[in-house]
Amino acid sequence: MAACLHASQPEDKAAGVHALQADWLAGRIDLAVEASRIPINQPGQPDKPARVPPQKVPRRRVDTLPGRAALVHALAHIEFNAINLALDAAHRYPGMPAAYYADWLSVADEEAHHFELLNAHLATLGHVYGDFPAHNGLWDMALKTAHDPLVRMALVPRVLEARGLDATPLIVDKLKAVKDTRMVEILAVIERDEIGHVAIGSRWFGWLCEARGLDPEVTFRQLLEDYDAPPLKPPFNLAARRKAGFSEPELDWLGGL
Repeated sequence: MAACLHASQPEDKAAGVHALQADWLAGRIDLAVEASRIPINQPGQPDKPARVPPQKVPRRRVDTLPGRAALVHALAHIEFNAINLALDAAHRYPGMPAAYYADWLSVADEEAHHFELLNAHLATLGHVYGDFPAHNGLWDMALKTAHDPLVRMALVPRVLEARGLDATPLIVDKLKAVKDTRMVEILAVIERDEIGHVAIGSRWFGWLCEARGLDPEVTFRQLLEDYDAPPLKPPFNLAARRKAGFSEPELDWLGGL
């Protein structure tokens, strides 16, 4: 896992993750042993894209070719960071059940596949990953939650990734309007997998809460406040969130925001 986290080129990172998953499935490695007590606080990343503050990332119209390319690039950047986030969840926290490590390696493998799909589509639009500026907000949250897997499970899968579930239907509508059927197909794959990723986060958040004698719903809301998490804004994709492990009381609470 450490080698994958250190890999700076996206192609190398994705290939490394696929190989690691294959080794795990073939029984050649013990993922629990791979978990390290020496965390990697700065994973490898390419020189480009240029990193800028989130508010400095230009917003472009999807009904123009440059705008659509910028959107695909932004999604590819999210997936590249998501590879590191999933690897970090498996690498950083020793002492978890074996199923925890298997879950997060499978997530990393799927995130790598998502990046490859988006990067290939970006090429059809005349661009490569790195052509547009991007922000580092996802990894900033990884560092903010690095001290505790319970906080990580709450604020990365159940906040940041769940926000992606909310945004997907809106993006799909825009892409359908410009007849980008391939991107619509790619987003269907990503949405299906991301529901599973958020569900994994929900499952391990619940497991950790139970192990510590905490109420999951109360704890989740308290962590949102304690860590100044990104605000939860409607519209919410309640159907996807339900599949991803959000309880009915949580969905009712979201519906009242």
